[in-house]
Amino acid sequence: MSVHRLPVSAKRKKCPSCGRPAAADYRPFCSKRCADLDLSKWLNEDYRIAAVEDEEPGDDEFADAEMDRPGDRREHDA
Repeated sequence: MSVHRLPVSAKRKKCPSCGRPAAADYRPFCSKRCADLDLSKWLNEDYRIAAVEDEEPGDDEFADAEMDRPGDRREHDA
């Protein structure tokens, strides 16, 4: 039975804040300080996750929708 070992690079991850080797107690960070600095960036909204917002229909879209109603006898420009 063989034991699968991870490559050294997989074992020795670097802290995303400062680049030092990560500590097991604060993984993926190297210290409580780096972990707290990262948390403060999230809380201060320095980090943001990009989102696509739906556009709300404008006045023009509502006017077009009213003109296209079935049974409407008004003629509109084509």
